Amino acid sequence: MKKISYIFGTRPEAIKLCPLILLTKNRPDLQANVCVTAQHREMLDQVLEVFGVIPDVDLDLMQHNQSLPQLTATAITAISAYLEERRPDLVVVQGDTTTTFCAGLAAFYHHIPVAHVEAGLRTWNKAAPYPEEINRSLTTRLADYHFAPTQGAKANLLREGVLEDSIFVTGNTVVDALHIALHKARQQTSIPGLPLELMNGHRSKPLVLITSHRRENFGPGFRSICQAIRLLAEQFSDTAFVYPVHLNPNVREPVFELLTGIENVFLLEPLGYLDFVALLDRAKFVLTDSGGIQEEAPSLNKPVLLMRTTTERPEAVAMGTATLVGTEVDQIVNGARKLLSNDDRSSESGLMANPFGDGKASQRILEVISSKLLTESKKA
Repeated sequence: MKKISYIFGTRPEAIKLCPLILLTKNRPDLQANVCVTAQHREMLDQVLEVFGVIPDVDLDLMQHNQSLPQLTATAITAISAYLEERRPDLVVVQGDTTTTFCAGLAAFYHHIPVAHVEAGLRTWNKAAPYPEEINRSLTTRLADYHFAPTQGAKANLLREGVLEDSIFVTGNTVVDALHIALHKARQQTSIPGLPLELMNGHRSKPLVLITSHRRENFGPGFRSICQAIRLLAEQFSDTAFVYPVHLNPNVREPVFELLTGIENVFLLEPLGYLDFVALLDRAKFVLTDSGGIQEEAPSLNKPVLLMRTTTERPEAVAMGTATLVGTEVDQIVNGARKLLSNDDRSSESGLMANPFGDGKASQRILEVISSKLLTESKKA
């Protein structure tokens, strides 16, 4: 039996790896071992509970106000010790987090092959998103198998000299997770902190979902975002603006300072995954600087206004499922006004095609992994 270690630490990683972990656990020839760093604590645990995944090892590394250098040093040391003890045949990492890079580096030090899920995303700007762009690029250098969600991501990898026979275009596993969760999410009749009528009796009332937490927006960028939300709330008083606020104090301080007390702005604590999917399903559109939601929203026919100047998911912009509006007040307000105005029905003009997958990415990835491990075993 081949041992596969899934190493991750944040909510997005958990969402995107849990479908793959569940498939692995159903395979008699593969043993899944789950190691979490808890780079996100509460938000990570909520996702694991939804999917019924119990970590085999919890490194519990996160400390209050921990810096990136501190987290990186701690994570490499702790993950290295874990790998020394468990000696897996393969390490699987996902995306672009500090945990992803550290796990890849630690595995490399121990001569353990690395599979990178969601490989090849690039903005070609090392400062945006920060530090994710560098985490992705460095993980590519460390990985042996690259699971690219799109042909564009594959092209990025080839541009960097990655061997084509190590790249596999699979779609994104976040779509798999959404398909798994959607039925349960649609049974949610209430959201913590949100008036019941917004999810039930008054579903005809427009609702805008807001998520914003990017490091590169800390400071003036966040104040600008909040000012735009405030203006929109004043102009569209019949619309609910719902913002689950990230726990980072660099986010919470400007958000609560500038948006508290506005009647149609609802500032919520971070939501569990099912609550979040239910809210996304209910929303008219999404105002965000997030990455993963660009991949989820098209499956639910929800336009995305992206409060960034660039995206590592250009397929969403190319296909019209996302629009870059930056962080300037006027651009955000004008973009949202078009979607909220009575004469704009773009969000209702037909089903969107999701450029990021069909819900079968995990199956494709596992087929490659099992084939590669079996081949290596025969060689040995």
